Amino acid sequence: MKDQLIVKNLPFIKILPAWAQELSYKYCSKTANLYIVHGNIRDFLPHKMNEGEFIFVKIQEYVSDVLFGNRDLIVYYDRSSGVSFCTPEMRKDYLKTMRERHVDAEDAELLSNEPLKAFAYLEEYFLLLIPQKKRIVLIADYAETLAPASDVARLSEEDRYSFVTLNRWSHEPVFTRGDVSIILLTENLADLNPRVVASPSTVKVEIPIPDQGIRAQFLRFLEGRNTLLLDKGLSCEQVAAVASGLNLMNLNRLAAESWQEDRPISMDYLREKKKEIIEGEAAGLLEFLETDHDLSYVSGHDFVKRRLKNASRAIKQGRLDVLPMGYLIAGPVGTGKSFLVSAFAGEIGVPMVKFRNFRSKWQGVTESNLEKVLSILKAMSPVAVMIDEADAFLGDRNQDGDSGTSNRVFSQIASFMGNTEFRGKIIWFLITCRPDLLPIDLKRQGRAEEHLALFYPDSDDEKIALFDTLVRKLDLSIRKFPVSDLLRRFRHEFSGADLEAVLIRAKFRAAMEARTFVTREDMEEVMGDFVPPAYPHEIELQNLVAVLECTSKEMVPRRLQNLDRAKLVKDIRELKALLGERE
Repeated sequence: MKDQLIVKNLPFIKILPAWAQELSYKYCSKTANLYIVHGNIRDFLPHKMNEGEFIFVKIQEYVSDVLFGNRDLIVYYDRSSGVSFCTPEMRKDYLKTMRERHVDAEDAELLSNEPLKAFAYLEEYFLLLIPQKKRIVLIADYAETLAPASDVARLSEEDRYSFVTLNRWSHEPVFTRGDVSIILLTENLADLNPRVVASPSTVKVEIPIPDQGIRAQFLRFLEGRNTLLLDKGLSCEQVAAVASGLNLMNLNRLAAESWQEDRPISMDYLREKKKEIIEGEAAGLLEFLETDHDLSYVSGHDFVKRRLKNASRAIKQGRLDVLPMGYLIAGPVGTGKSFLVSAFAGEIGVPMVKFRNFRSKWQGVTESNLEKVLSILKAMSPVAVMIDEADAFLGDRNQDGDSGTSNRVFSQIASFMGNTEFRGKIIWFLITCRPDLLPIDLKRQGRAEEHLALFYPDSDDEKIALFDTLVRKLDLSIRKFPVSDLLRRFRHEFSGADLEAVLIRAKFRAAMEARTFVTREDMEEVMGDFVPPAYPHEIELQNLVAVLECTSKEMVPRRLQNLDRAKLVKDIRELKALLGERE
């Protein structure tokens, strides 16, 4: 059997994996002809052969051997290789039978990779075998090339033929009574024509990325073959635990590269390769965020830090059930929202990824990209997910002009965020300076449940603390002097970003004078010259909408704590009208 790995002395697998059980149950019910198997279909799949002996095979062999036992007739088809068979005997019988009916037909035509020819000949052959009570299975790979995600009117003649044929086969009574099953393989459901996917006579089964137990089994196999180099004291189980999000093909590649480089796999090596592999698998749709900081590097915002430190404690104690599904982090520009979230990731020690632009101008590609990203997040858990500028990035249910793509994407994300199965495993951080523009569907309980807000430092003590924290973050060498004198002299309303920019300018000035340290004179020069960006109405609006989102007074600056809610809403409306925004 091709593309298989034989594994010995591994724990006994008593039952089929959940996806294979589901496929078997649906098949045995004899109510469907068309099955779509999607997800992690390009990976090795584990299967027990004899006592203590396992094989890792590709999906075609798994379906043929494990689920159908290589009996009766099993046919493979894709648009590159054309028609092929599970055994030479099956191929020989097919060619013999069809040559008798089509005397002038060459083998190349009978085994054609063109759907119009291949499907016509195969259907004719299936109808001849049905009276013989033979079980027939057709496995069509790269199904998205047969019925691509597009309007039927835009499909080519060949694609329309494939689309109609597959739809007809899915509810063909003769096929149902005659035990004919069509299995379509595709990585992403969104790549397939939605009318095929949504058909009530179609069964959909997802193969997940392997769990920790399967990863450990595979690593023990590699170790048994002496092709796995591990750092001293590191076990296969420890590597499998950190390798969440990687499939067996990824692990095989990682082990092979480590072996080739003669570099034992350490935790640092594993994290480095995992980042590289997952970013590659996500095709640039996810970005790993590296941070050397924890919440001690965040100045002020004491209430927010306490909340996040409590969440960190719950994670470390394994109490994922008490964590919110996600956080909404609001506040005006420059308050350090993104840095706060990355510092939280450094606090809890789980990987953090950031959504990159997964939207495409091509129909169906956006949904396919998102499906791929969400599958990777499921496999990576526990993981923190940052979505910056969430109000612009996520859109809403009511966007027009893109054939409904934005509506479908929004619904897909909202549904995934609200899945309580991932509570504490996938932690969402929606960051925005305009939470009022974020749809309520995402801000409600069960999604971004915890609403936290950051504001500019309000007192001199807060500004001094921010100054000291930024000096530590930027690793500045600075001659000590009373910072409070400078802050009183230059009464700017500094945001964290503004003060960081001032410190960078001072460091630059010192470097130009061949100094490695910053002096009081450097600071006076740059602070006297610095003019903060002037967007008073925009900043005030961002402050007020952040206050409106707060669920605790302790987060709100003193000057805004006692605002009447009705007046707050009125002020927000007036500011929006002043800025030319529509309600």
